[in-house]
Amino acid sequence: MELIHRNLLIGIHDSLQETFFEKNKYADKVIERLLKAHRKWGSQDRAVVSEIFYNIIRWKKRLEYYIGEGAKPGNIYKLILAYLLWSKTHYKKFEEFDGIKIADILTKLKKGTVPNKAFEHSIPEWLAATLEKELGANWEREMIALNEQAPTILRANSLKTSAKHLIEELKHENVESFTINGFKDAVQLEEKKNVFLTSAFKDGLFEVQDAGSQKIAEFLDVKPGMRVVDACAGAGGKTLHLAAMMENKGQIIAMDIHGWKLTELKRRAKRAGAHNIETREITDTKVIKRLHEKADRLLIDAPCSGLGVLKRNPDSKWKIDQDFIDRIKKEQQQILQDYSKIIRKGGKLVYATCSILPSENNEQVAEFLKNNPDFKLVKDEKVMPSSGFDGFYMALIERI
Repeated sequence: MELIHRNLLIGIHDSLQETFFEKNKYADKVIERLLKAHRKWGSQDRAVVSEIFYNIIRWKKRLEYYIGEGAKPGNIYKLILAYLLWSKTHYKKFEEFDGIKIADILTKLKKGTVPNKAFEHSIPEWLAATLEKELGANWEREMIALNEQAPTILRANSLKTSAKHLIEELKHENVESFTINGFKDAVQLEEKKNVFLTSAFKDGLFEVQDAGSQKIAEFLDVKPGMRVVDACAGAGGKTLHLAAMMENKGQIIAMDIHGWKLTELKRRAKRAGAHNIETREITDTKVIKRLHEKADRLLIDAPCSGLGVLKRNPDSKWKIDQDFIDRIKKEQQQILQDYSKIIRKGGKLVYATCSILPSENNEQVAEFLKNNPDFKLVKDEKVMPSSGFDGFYMALIERI
């Protein structure tokens, strides 16, 4: 294999250092800035940089074992070297690479064993224990899936097109894709491409959204003309899906505690041609109280650990801890308790997370139902990473 160009290595090195050692720096934004700063890199170079960057984040703990020490600012090149040797890609004559001796790394690589499951799956020790406790014997199967590269999946915007027609439009722009059985609007790319440069994207024909995530809006059972509240809307991926399902009829109130996310939602809604969305920033409790018993449907896409989407955000496993999960579970219960009052009698809500932990999912719903006898569970569903998609949980609850 050819040796990766030095300027690409420097870019990977600097981006890894920023991701690992600077607060509030997340991998997706870091790599986006790197690629924007080097627009002259060809598509193949950009793909190589992204692949190596994400895989080193994904396999950080295992690579640290190979280099014999933890990740420190001065060890980033060693992590890169260990990954390239381990994956047998883009290397040649590494004996001469920045004076780094590779004998010890090669010895461990040839041995092929690691001390325990946390090293094997490259996750913190606490997370291995938590996954085993909550998922039982299946935890390793799910962790193997979470260490795979995520596919790129689009949601065809049914306000403007269909999955079939979107595939044809993308093909005209040299992007090959296919439909996914059981997902009406989902389109999966044959290989990773920068679809944001396509005319199809600029014309609002699709949004990038995992198939598992697409299930959530469908689970809410919305109909044109309803009043729907998306209480944790963020930048609006599911809000836009709801608007399409409602055929732009009725009203969607998209809410979030971050105004800048709602600004992004409005920009996306304009491109998508979604006209029935109103945004409201949650600045105090009065914003919620004004909506008590006013909605036919409510989506609570609750803040969570994000353990179901580690394929896409592998750096998050290094940024959270058990204390964070314990805090977020209390927040989930409070949100469910407070926001559920928005639903009128006979209305329905969906509680959803992108976590695979029962303690964030069905156990939270069970606790809520125990304390709120005027609500009942209609159905719930989980999408596990071993399905090939991101991990999600969703529960449909009716106010009686």
